Amino acid sequence: MISKFFDINKYKEKINIFLLYGDNEGQKIEVIKTNFGQFTKENTHKYNEKDILLDKQSFFENILSKSFFEKEKLILISDVTDKLLKLIEETIETNLTDVKIILITKRLEKRSKLRVFFEKEKNVLIIPFYEDTAQNLTKIAKDILNKNKINLSQEHINLIIERSQGDRINLKNELDKIIILSKSKKKFYIDDILKLTNLSENYSASELVDYCLCKNKKKTLNMLNENISSSDENVLILRTFLYKLKRLKKLVLEFDKNKNIETTINSFKPPIFWKDKITVKQQIMNWKLDEIQEFIINVNNTECLIKKNPQISNEIMNNMILEKINNTSI
Repeated sequence: MISKFFDINKYKEKINIFLLYGDNEGQKIEVIKTNFGQFTKENTHKYNEKDILLDKQSFFENILSKSFFEKEKLILISDVTDKLLKLIEETIETNLTDVKIILITKRLEKRSKLRVFFEKEKNVLIIPFYEDTAQNLTKIAKDILNKNKINLSQEHINLIIERSQGDRINLKNELDKIIILSKSKKKFYIDDILKLTNLSENYSASELVDYCLCKNKKKTLNMLNENISSSDENVLILRTFLYKLKRLKKLVLEFDKNKNIETTINSFKPPIFWKDKITVKQQIMNWKLDEIQEFIINVNNTECLIKKNPQISNEIMNNMILEKINNTSI
């Protein structure tokens, strides 16, 4: 059965198995916390699909067993695919009580067997989570700022959103920094925002991605040679790739329509920070729509590979980037 994220409260008492899919990871986290916040760490059990498939018996023993201290359980299963469908069907047959199972994954194609099953069955719930729009993120930012009586211009808010890479969790983390600083500082300037939101772990990730998308082979190779990243850091780099590729896709689509690159960049929402406009302009000219789409697929596949093989995450990451810049002139 299909539902919207804001209607999950209507079904959470009578339905035990949920499938949350889509690119909006932050909203999934919020929905789980809001609707299943009564579950403590002690009665919340986290799995990855791979772990379950390796030992189905232990999984079933866990969801079916009850301890004196556990009145109910929350089971979170990440990175699910069609491979888990048979196990879900078997789980339904056990007539679960006092157990909530939430399956979490990214995109599911319309022909996905898991998705089709959840959409048709009335005793399970499937909820899509779409990317936040610029308007959504602006509203989130303004609501938080108003609540804390902080006055920022639209330009400041746009910059924070842009630096948060369109991710509501990053956005809220950056706004938390501003809230803390607002206790001793009443007025914020652009330089303050730039310093506060210098995300990263994020800065080098953003720089690397920009060099790659600008097809600057020399600087991309230099950064790859200078940096050895952990598995988590490589996932951050991939998320940065994903954000900038999706933005680039929208920009190229618009440029293909109006053939005016200045108009394309200046009218984009959320607005592109002025210091980034030259870089973005070069990226638009460098990539075709089908190449961007293929790159996005590569990034998603690479993240899956890294999560399955964290010990060789650098090799996996570097191979993907090298493949993309291999035919690029220096």
